Amino acid sequence: MVMLSIRRSISTSRRASIVRDLVDAVGNYCPKAIIAIVTNPVNSCVPVAAEMLKKRGVYDPKKLFGITTLDLIRASTFVGELKGIDPMMIQVPVICGHSGETIVPVMSQCKPKIKLTDSEVSDLTKRIQIAGTEVLNLKAGAGTATLAMAFAGSRMVDAIMRGIKGQSNVIECSFVEYNYDEAPYFSTPILLGPNGIEKNLGLPKLNCRNWKRNY
Repeated sequence: MVMLSIRRSISTSRRASIVRDLVDAVGNYCPKAIIAIVTNPVNSCVPVAAEMLKKRGVYDPKKLFGITTLDLIRASTFVGELKGIDPMMIQVPVICGHSGETIVPVMSQCKPKIKLTDSEVSDLTKRIQIAGTEVLNLKAGAGTATLAMAFAGSRMVDAIMRGIKGQSNVIECSFVEYNYDEAPYFSTPILLGPNGIEKNLGLPKLNCRNWKRNY
């Protein structure tokens, strides 16, 4: 798992260059490794990692993941808080990307089915999209959601490991190669298996509310 412990103020180009060098080393010394990137911006670091692996001639789209699990955790937590339900019992698919408005929680596909008003969906979506800034403000600039990111990374790596061990029906959302419309990488639900991505499950069913809100 590629996770950098660096300040939020470090530039995107600097973060990307560090990821580039780390992934280049992985491609050189452990070309068959499964790589999971939690370093932000995930939307940019995953394509950078893919290009480095392609240069090495070892790129396998089934083995490169951008960890967006924190968005899933936040979605289930906020819905659970609103409706008085244990967040551990809630699953909300979150698609598209892992930054601001690219974070698209699909509330209509929440499991179990939970009735939400248009206003609730709008408020929840916005809060999920800006949750990182909310944490930053609460810490008064003294830090970011470090523990939450670690928990999210742990959950995704655990899912990948369960897939490798052959456990059936291991599904998580992740930012991976997908080629949706003009976007070569997209966060979608994926089925995990012994070789990484067993199957990309594609976009969950979207209703008119999803399209109006996000497109």
